[in-house]
Amino acid sequence: MSSASDDPTANAVHVLGALALELRGDAPVARDRLAQHEAGALAERIANDLARFAPAAASLDLVTVGAHYDPVELLRPAWPLHQELDQLAARAPSSGGGARVIAFGAHGQALPGALAPSPEHAGGPLRLVPFVLGGDADTAAAVGDAFERELLERGMAGADTALAAQELFGLRVEHARYLTAHDLAAMTALQYEHAGLAPLWPLLETALLEPTGEAWLDAAPEPLVRYGDGEARIALFSPNGWHARYEPDADCTDEDARARLHRRFTQFEVRQRQIAAVFAAHGVPVQFVHCPAETDCRAVLV
Repeated sequence: MSSASDDPTANAVHVLGALALELRGDAPVARDRLAQHEAGALAERIANDLARFAPAAASLDLVTVGAHYDPVELLRPAWPLHQELDQLAARAPSSGGGARVIAFGAHGQALPGALAPSPEHAGGPLRLVPFVLGGDADTAAAVGDAFERELLERGMAGADTALAAQELFGLRVEHARYLTAHDLAAMTALQYEHAGLAPLWPLLETALLEPTGEAWLDAAPEPLVRYGDGEARIALFSPNGWHARYEPDADCTDEDARARLHRRFTQFEVRQRQIAAVFAAHGVPVQFVHCPAETDCRAVLV
């Protein structure tokens, strides 16, 4: 992914991506961050790999970190991890005109800025080492376009890079490949579809790619959700309000029918909490908004 607007303080084009490490089974992970010299060694290998896919990448600054993250930590509005890398790199000394390879590592256990991986999202099967390429706008745009065309199909990391990541982080790598931020979003959309979360993805995609935009989930039996103004607003119904909106013709004449309706309402509430948790994991603020009976709930969420 190349963007001229991910950092509103800069005019340069940036290419946002990640080294994706698909881990083997339930093998343990020794650590989630590297010392400075180890981060630098891994960054040099990443730079060599990226230049192999697009030689012009060698003329751009590469900024990365010796740490790995869950996809939800990268897929957040305004791409905060990539933004943090770019902002930290802006403080690094110039190399005298040539392209720089800048890697941030841990001093003790502390990573600079807001780069610490979240322990809440540790343990997943896919871990990501983010990177930013930046420099000449035309070159970065061309490299970004080349990466969008090719990385998903042939972006396997070099064997030495995969082995270095495995040894340095103390984990077991099944596959190591490069992805653009768009590639990662597309893969996540597919995973969410398999997990039954496809109706939610258009709202998340809007939050990622158009944070100031608006999108709705308004398709029964799903909860009513609006993304807009930088947050997700979820309509909160009373049992009677839910019955009126989602089951207006339901038979409530006997105890068994009422029990079935109550179970469906309970499942609806579970779905609401699941959706709220997914938004929160992606860094999208969530607000539950009470929708009184006989109210235009869409109007309440605006």
